Amino acid sequence: MARAAVPGRLIWRVATVDATKDETATARTLVLDVPGWPGHLAGQHVDVKLTAEDGYSVERSYSIASAADGTRLKLTVQRIADGEVSPYLTGDLQPGDQLELRGPIGGWFVWNPSSTAPVLLVAGGSGVVPLMAMIRADKDKVPVRLIYSVRSPADVLYGPELSERARVSPLTLTYLYTRAAPAGMPVGRINADILAAAGWPPDSKPAVFVCGPTGFVEAAANLLVAAGHDPAAVKTERFGPTS
Repeated sequence: MARAAVPGRLIWRVATVDATKDETATARTLVLDVPGWPGHLAGQHVDVKLTAEDGYSVERSYSIASAADGTRLKLTVQRIADGEVSPYLTGDLQPGDQLELRGPIGGWFVWNPSSTAPVLLVAGGSGVVPLMAMIRADKDKVPVRLIYSVRSPADVLYGPELSERARVSPLTLTYLYTRAAPAGMPVGRINADILAAAGWPPDSKPAVFVCGPTGFVEAAANLLVAAGHDPAAVKTERFGPTS
């Protein structure tokens, strides 16, 4: 994803893998301990660098999936079959292994938990990762509505945790399935009717965050503005070849 950097914090740190968790067949969460970590805001990301024995190195950016928690943070990585980094992070990396990262990066697509405005989160696929950091940072204080577009139930990230939070906290959860849906549910894509039914009305003046593939983000943002939401209140983060 294309993001702006926060000056003064971009130094490389060595992170140690504390644990890993498979979220789906192709996505894994890494729990990292990062000595000297300065903390972060929900919505920020880090650069991860891997270096081979011959000195060749490669960097990729990954959204932070966790709320601020001392020197620990979580990254959720979606495996790209022909990727240079994600297959290693989702398949080979083990507890005790180390990697380099720098951050936190990003100062615009962030949510401050001291805000009292209702929150509307619109996610496409793995775009839910930085939005999950916002949900986890909320501490059950602000009403949050999440509209989560995903290919199929098998592709849902954080499914059990989202269901539990929707049960016990002010989180309203709406799934959209674009390729295969559970029995009794339609297959479809983001549209004005869904945003009107599952989102906040414009007069509620919600903080709005939209994250996902470029086409999804553009479609959702245009629909939100057309519905009357303040364009300045609709923050977007996109990924893909044209981001």
